[in-house]
Parts: sequence; structure tokens; C-alpha cells
Amino acid sequence: MSALPIIDPAAVESLRTLGGNDNGAFLREIIGIFLADTPERIAVQKQALAAGDRDGVLRAAHSIKGSAGSLGVSALHSAARRLEADAPSATAAELAAGASVLSAEFERARVEFQRILTV
Repeated sequence: MSALPIIDPAAVESLRTLGGNDNGAFLREIIGIFLADTPERIAVQKQALAAGDRDGVLRAAHSIKGSAGSLGVSALHSAARRLEADAPSATAAELAAGASVLSAEFERARVEFQRILTV
């Protein structure tokens, strides 16, 4: 796994501040969207990988990179950025390994976000 933080606390605090005096409703909504949407993007990426669709793998990584970056999900953002950059020239095995790392980093982020939401 990455040495980067799973989630950047400053990014979470920034999102919390954006919600104003809503008692964390905005933060919960944004995290909820991320937690619902990202597994779908990972599934699309796995389908693209199985089909040998390098561009599909790249597009899914790009999409995950953007949402992870917006929420401060540092390790996932880094894994997606790496997969996106490597996709054009990577072997099928390298793409599969990158996708596996991306999935693992999402799972770590999911657990951490659930912890944050219960605090």
C-alpha cells in the first residue's frame, strides 16, 4: 500500500467548512456519492480490463482520479494517476496489477470514510 495518507484531513475539513452550519450534511452527501459511484467505476474498469479495452481502463482511472482528488483521497488518487499514466504502454498484467492496487486503495478509503462519518 501507499505511504500517502488514506484521506487528507485538511481536504475533509475543507469540505466540512463548505457545508457551513449544516451539521456535516454536505460532507456526508459528498462522501455518500463517492462511496456509491466509485465501485461502479471500478466495475467498469474491470470489465474494460477483461475485454482488453485499454482506453476503457484509462477512462475509468481518470474518472476515479478526479473524484479521489476532489475529496482528498490521497492514496487512491495516486494509484489512479499512476494507472492512467501507465495504461497506454502497460502490459495486460501491469494493468491488472494497477487495477488491483486501485481497488485495494478504494477499500481502505471506504473504511476510513465510514470511520469519519461515525465521529
